[in-house]
Amino acid sequence: MKFVDEATIKVEAGNGGNGCASFLREKFVPKGGPDGGDGGDGGDIVFIAEESLNTLIDFRYKRIFKATRGTDGSGRNRTGKQGDDLHIKVPIGTEIYDEETEELIADLVTQGQLAVIAKGGVHGLGNARFKSSVNRTPRQTSNGTEGERRQLRLELKLLADVGLLGLPNAGKSSLISKISAARPKIADYPFTTLHPNLGVVSIDPHRSFVIADIPGVIEGAAEGAGLGALFLKHLSRTGVLLHLLDIGTEDGVHDPVKDAQTITLEITKYGTALTDKPRWLVLNKIDLLPEAERQAHCESIIQTLAWEDPWFAISAITGDGTHTLAQHIMTFLESEAHANAQ
Repeated sequence: MKFVDEATIKVEAGNGGNGCASFLREKFVPKGGPDGGDGGDGGDIVFIAEESLNTLIDFRYKRIFKATRGTDGSGRNRTGKQGDDLHIKVPIGTEIYDEETEELIADLVTQGQLAVIAKGGVHGLGNARFKSSVNRTPRQTSNGTEGERRQLRLELKLLADVGLLGLPNAGKSSLISKISAARPKIADYPFTTLHPNLGVVSIDPHRSFVIADIPGVIEGAAEGAGLGALFLKHLSRTGVLLHLLDIGTEDGVHDPVKDAQTITLEITKYGTALTDKPRWLVLNKIDLLPEAERQAHCESIIQTLAWEDPWFAISAITGDGTHTLAQHIMTFLESEAHANAQ
């Protein structure tokens, strides 16, 4: 399925029903008085987070959503029926913005979370409401008010514990397929990942985390270049970033140090949503290096980059080092969750 992470829609809550002007007409009751009932309230527009959904693609085909109006009141003090609320299901991780004001209205991050985005109109009053000691036969009524109408922008940000970051062909898809059950497209040419992939990494029966693979980031991504620009925002929800670096390719153009600096520059330009996150360097494709040279080669890259955060050397193809990496990630996430709970 094509991944769609943004959509613009219009929602219209239901109008309130109008009040009724009516007078009681019964045999032997010559002065029955007013008996016009109130209208019903209009239906609300309600968004619901649903874990079974993973894209906003449905909103590309339907752009206008309307709740039903309340029905008008009627005689014998009968109140109009309230309009039905319209429930709209969206994936967990959906942010809802007012398109005109850019206000963030709701951020749906848990299963079943509800947000009333547009309120239905209020019911009108029937003439029975206006009866008084000085006005025994009121003909006055009021109309229901209009429901709220809003132009919305929906943005989906993936909910994952770990985000993979790197240039095209750094081996992100290979890593996620090695340590999880996810099966992204893998090939030896750039941009095989055209949409984010999520994988669940299970350490033990009750210990697991979610990892997200986004399209490779290229120079200028923060300004809109390449495919990664569309998905950098998904990494803002993750707990830790894994910066994958291809250290095994020798083509005369490829330079691991410059590759690392390119990614670092792009996330710096993107802003604090990424720079403030823990970022671990993962030196990938060690299987392409002679075993006797791997340690020295890795340490040389770390020293040149003056890298002070955690780093790991792995092969996403053979699996070397991936188990150790996953164990460290799980321990880190558990310690962070424990600290936040204090």
